Amino acid sequence: MNSATKDNFRIPVLDISSPAVEPARQLVNAAEKYGFIFIRNQYGEMPSSDIDSMFQLSELFFKSPLEEKQRYAITPNNRGWSAMHSEKLDPQYQQRGDFKECFNVGSFQGGKASQPLPGVLAENEVELGRFSDACQELCMKILRLFALGLEIDPEAGGADWFSSRHNPEGGSTDSILRLLHSLHNAHPHHTKYPAIRSDHRYDPENDLRAGAHSDYGSITLLFQRANQPGLEVLSPWNTWQPVPVHPAGTETDASPPILINIGDLLSYWTNGLLKSTVHRVVTPTSTHGADKPAELQELDDGDGPPEVKDRYSMAYFCHPVASTLLEPVPSKRVLAGERSSGERRQERLLTAAEHLRQRLDATYTYR
Repeated sequence: MNSATKDNFRIPVLDISSPAVEPARQLVNAAEKYGFIFIRNQYGEMPSSDIDSMFQLSELFFKSPLEEKQRYAITPNNRGWSAMHSEKLDPQYQQRGDFKECFNVGSFQGGKASQPLPGVLAENEVELGRFSDACQELCMKILRLFALGLEIDPEAGGADWFSSRHNPEGGSTDSILRLLHSLHNAHPHHTKYPAIRSDHRYDPENDLRAGAHSDYGSITLLFQRANQPGLEVLSPWNTWQPVPVHPAGTETDASPPILINIGDLLSYWTNGLLKSTVHRVVTPTSTHGADKPAELQELDDGDGPPEVKDRYSMAYFCHPVASTLLEPVPSKRVLAGERSSGERRQERLLTAAEHLRQRLDATYTYR
């Protein structure tokens, strides 16, 4: 049962440096209640120097000339650059696409990308590949902890039940490292995108950096920069809750904690036990008072609106091997939830690839 209330809605900050049963149970409980978990990074899960270096590389790419980025436009296999407004994550309510641009990087083989890379990324291909591999390794660790926390039957695969289905050695996956640049879309003089300041249709409440959505895969790793808030999650009582970049107790860490969230596939596998939570990214100036993120309150001197920067973030979307069938997890806890809810799985199981194609077709305007 979800016991979060309006007064205690705080995404937990966990230490998973030890692959023990108790951290695994804490991880499952947090995923069941919130769908989001902060992973403390002070024990070197991902070196802060590597994260900082990738952010610098990302910023260099997004400052490239438009013509350069257009040569690597996103393709139907979900690799490449997507321009501002090309992605509409909440098509039911968004009249136009997100105020962001992205670059999707797929798998690496022997340190080489499986797609063409623009100049600044190609020059740093080895570094990019190392970071992608480190993200995959961290995801495998988290997936093992989930299996441990769910007490999956050892005869059925035990702690390796999830990770074995995400191992690239077992076949191709759709895992993606995504570099993101979200605009400060309320800025009246954004020089890179002058159409914003002259667009009479612009609505700061509905023209979002990323529309409301849930993620498509198993789990997502989100890397954020300090003082660049904007993420909000939909609470159990149907209100938007701002998510801090540096939650309480992590303010002095070398880098913000890594934010983990459950995707649709993992929620499906666990019959909804693990929660795939709807979230969005807004321009922080649209929040006020007690709901304003702490990072923005620090920037606000009380003499007019604070300066809000463009938001740079990185997400690693971890997907299973494409041919994986999305079958129920052999866990007593999962099966107990299925019996109590009375829900039945559809007769024909989707593969991971089929599920992803359906979601992508509903998201991109070029399809």
